[in-house]
Amino acid sequence: MTANKKTLGELTTRKIYLRIVPYFLILYVIAFIDRMNIGYVALDMNTELALTSTSIGLIAGIFFIGYFFFEVPSNILMNRYGARKWISRILITWGFICIVTGFVQDVTQLYFLRFLLGVAEAGFYPAVILYFTLWLPKKELARAVALFMIGMPLANIIGAPLSTWIMDNISWFELSGWRWVFVMEGFPAVLFGILNLFLLTDLPEQAKWLSREEKDWLKAELDNERVEVKDQKEFSSHRKVFVNILKDSKIWILIAIYLPITVANYGVATWLPTIIKSFSSSLTNYQIGLITLIPYILGGIAMVLWAFKSDRTGERKFHTAVTPLVAAIGLLGAALTSNYLLSMVMICIAVIGLYSFFGPYWPLTTEFLSLKTAAIGIAFINSIANLGGFIGPYFIGFINDATQTTKSGLFFIVILLVVSFISAISIKKDKDILPVDRTETNPSEAAGN
Repeated sequence: MTANKKTLGELTTRKIYLRIVPYFLILYVIAFIDRMNIGYVALDMNTELALTSTSIGLIAGIFFIGYFFFEVPSNILMNRYGARKWISRILITWGFICIVTGFVQDVTQLYFLRFLLGVAEAGFYPAVILYFTLWLPKKELARAVALFMIGMPLANIIGAPLSTWIMDNISWFELSGWRWVFVMEGFPAVLFGILNLFLLTDLPEQAKWLSREEKDWLKAELDNERVEVKDQKEFSSHRKVFVNILKDSKIWILIAIYLPITVANYGVATWLPTIIKSFSSSLTNYQIGLITLIPYILGGIAMVLWAFKSDRTGERKFHTAVTPLVAAIGLLGAALTSNYLLSMVMICIAVIGLYSFFGPYWPLTTEFLSLKTAAIGIAFINSIANLGGFIGPYFIGFINDATQTTKSGLFFIVILLVVSFISAISIKKDKDILPVDRTETNPSEAAGN
């Protein structure tokens, strides 16, 4: 590549990166705030609607049932209508459902609307990843996805004080503050859903903000990369790939590593405000929100630093395995101590462990999945693991009701995290990655795995 082409490529990539990645980061933050604000509104909503801990856990978790069943249909429709239009549809419908949730009158309506919220939001993540692949060369995708996923801790950092401030300070038209949380936090999704149709273009060649030279360079770069995977297309779409993935024990070990993290992540996120409220009856909702910021700030920083360390050393297994162990130690300490300060320290350790997991885990999966099976394998792992978003909030709520304490459900998560740790240290890489590769891959390729 000549110096001029290299400079053109760097400038084009930087321009695209700065244009679309921060924008989708904002959308991901909005998505997670609307998904997780149930944990904050539960501080007041449970009294007004006479909810039990079990019902609150089910309200939080039923979102993921709708998400699980409708993610594949959503992806099919996205391919038909295009990522830009489909992302707008997702934003508008989930924002509208969130707003309507502010006017519920009983628990049945909450169940229904939270399920619909999962249905509406299904497909958002893969739609964004697809959009990235249409605009960015492969060497930029990992960094783009990593920045996009920072939206997860960032949503808690923003959502905690925002949701609790609304609850304590806004009661217009004699509506409770928790209702305004749904209304006010649902509105940005609707707004961006409309703006999205004007801010984004489906393909680079349609972008008026790219010059002709930049478009030509990007098209050539992306076309070259697509040639590389053309020969794998027929194989990857073959039914035998999925059948062999279901039979492969390492896929299920990878799920056993990831599922407990999802259970813990959403379980802690849903119940952390309630746990902090149990520290002192004099805490206001806003003060609870501010305290909740602490573990998520530390977790977000640790997430980035641990991922960079894993990248720098090239080691994945240890970097993945140690994180659920750290999280288990933190949650066990939080459950056993009655000292509020020490309990908060242990919760911070737990969140650091949970968030540090994501950086090394996905690269670890590629060590056990060939390029030919990675697309289906990773999607399968992710879809099964997302059910943890239902298991965590619901079972913690159920256990809390049975024991009448907000910390008892943490023991359930600790056990699962130990399973994750044991699974991570036990997984071993063979010369042949998947059964299907033993028949479809030539010896030289197998040896390279």
